Amino acid sequence: MSDAAADLVFTAALAFGRGRDLGCVGSCRSLAVAHRRRGKPMTQQASAAHPAPGRRPELVPDPHVEAARIAAVRRYDVLDTPPDGAFDRVAAMAARLFDVPVATVTIVDTDRIWFKATHGLQGVKEIGRDPGLCGSAILRDDALVVPDTLRDPVAAKNPLVAGEMGVRFYAAAPIITPDGHRLGTVNVLDIKPRSITEDDIATLADLAAIVLDELELRLSALCALRTEQERREVERAAREQAENDKTAIAAFASTLQRTLLPPALPVVPGLELACHYHTASVHDVGGDFYDVFPVGGSRWAFFLGDVCGKGPEAATVTALARHTLRVAAQIDPDPVTVLRTLNTALLTDVTAGSRFCTALFGLLAPRGDGGFSVTVATGGHPPAYHVRPDDSGAVWVKAVRPKGGMLIGAFPQAHFAQTTFLLAPGEGLFLYTDGLTEARTPQGAMLGEDGLTGFLHQRTGPLTAAALMEDAVTLLASMPDGAGDDVALLALSVSDPETAPDTGVATTAHTTAAPEHFGRE
Repeated sequence: MSDAAADLVFTAALAFGRGRDLGCVGSCRSLAVAHRRRGKPMTQQASAAHPAPGRRPELVPDPHVEAARIAAVRRYDVLDTPPDGAFDRVAAMAARLFDVPVATVTIVDTDRIWFKATHGLQGVKEIGRDPGLCGSAILRDDALVVPDTLRDPVAAKNPLVAGEMGVRFYAAAPIITPDGHRLGTVNVLDIKPRSITEDDIATLADLAAIVLDELELRLSALCALRTEQERREVERAAREQAENDKTAIAAFASTLQRTLLPPALPVVPGLELACHYHTASVHDVGGDFYDVFPVGGSRWAFFLGDVCGKGPEAATVTALARHTLRVAAQIDPDPVTVLRTLNTALLTDVTAGSRFCTALFGLLAPRGDGGFSVTVATGGHPPAYHVRPDDSGAVWVKAVRPKGGMLIGAFPQAHFAQTTFLLAPGEGLFLYTDGLTEARTPQGAMLGEDGLTGFLHQRTGPLTAAALMEDAVTLLASMPDGAGDDVALLALSVSDPETAPDTGVATTAHTTAAPEHFGRE
C-alpha cells in the first residue's frame, strides 16, 4: 500500500478510533504528494542493500521480476472488478481477528494501488502507487510487521508516520501466486503501537492464501468462460466460412452448369420447342444434358441424356458427351452412328474414367405435308413419348422404345437401336431423364413410366410443346419432396401449317432446386 493509500485509510481509522473529523485528509494527502516527489519507483523483487547492524534493510526492486509480476496481475484480470463478498469477508475477518479499525485487500498495479476490499474505509477505490508500507510489503516473501513505526528506520520516514495521521502499527502479508508472483497484500493498520505473535503472522498469511484461493477460483471460471467464448467464436467463424463456401460453390456450380447446357433453344421452322432443367442441389453440377441444333439439308438433330453421377467428374463427361454428339452429327447424322461414336469416345478418353451415360439421339427431317420424319436411337435411356389427340378428343400416347439400346460407355461392342416414325401437325414428342419418373408421389411410390403415361393420357389441354412442358413442371412440383435427382425435360410439337406455316417457337427454362425441397444432403 502506498503512503497516499495509508493517508486515506488512516484518516478513516482516526475518525473511527479517535472521533476526529475526516477534514485532515487534504493536509495528509499533501504530505503524501511531497513524499511521492522524493520517492523512487518500486517493483516486486527485492534484494538486501547491506544495512547497518540492527536496522531493517530497505529493499531494492528488480525491474525484470516486476514486469513478470505485472503480467501475473493482468492474468488474473481482477483490477477494476465489482465488489465481491468473498474478499469483503476476508477484510472484515482480518479487522476482527486483529482488533484494528482498518483492514484492506489490495492489488498493486504499475502506477496505482487498487482496493479489492476494505473494512473501515468507505468511498476509496484506488490511490497512486507511492513508496510506502504496502509498496514495501510486496517486495517480501514473508509478512511485513512494523510494531512501532516510529522505531523503524524505514517506516519512520514515511509522512503517514511522521505527519498528522500518526500511523504507529502496520502488518501485511503478500498475496503470492503458485509461480511466486506477489499480486498485492492483505493489510491491518492501527494508530497505536502493538505487537503480534507468530500465530498472528501465520493467521495473516492464511488470510492472504484465502484471497489467492478465491482469485484462482475466479481465474478458473474466467478461463472456462473465455474458452467457451473462443469456442463459440471459432464455431461462428466456421459457420460463416461454411456459408461463404456454400455460396461460392453454388455460384461455381451454377456457372459451370450453364456452360453445359445450350443458353437457349433454336427456332426451328414448323416446330415448337420447350425445355426445362432442374438441378437437385445448388451445390452440385448435374449430369443431365440436352441440345437441338441443325445438321444441314433442312434437318435438325436433338438429344437428351443422363451421365452416371454428378459433380465435377460427371460435368467432365457431360461436356465430352455434348461436344462429341454435336461433332459426330455434323460428320454423319445417322443416330446409331452418332451413339457409337460417343460410346468409343467415353471408353477411350481418360477424363471420362469409368463413367457411362444414357442418351436418346434423334434426327428431324421436314416433310412436304408440314410434318417431320423422326428417327430416334437409344442408348439405355428411358423411352420418349409420342403424343397426339385421337378422334374422341382423348390423348393417344405411345412409348418410343427402340429394342436393344445399351448403356453408352460401358461396353466396347455396345449395340444401339433406332426407330423411325412420323410426327404430324398437332402431335408432340416428350423426352425426359429418370429424375422425373423416380420422383415420389404423395403415396410414397415412384411415379414410374406407368404414372407418367397415365399423366399424359389424362391431359386435356392442347398438345403443344409449351403446354406439355408446363404440365410436366406442374406434375414435378406436386411431388411432396420434389425430385431427388436432376431432371431434364425436352418437348417438341409440330405446328399447324394453317396457323403458323413458316414460324417456330422455342421456350427454355433452367432452374435450380431450393435446398429445403430438393437435393437433401
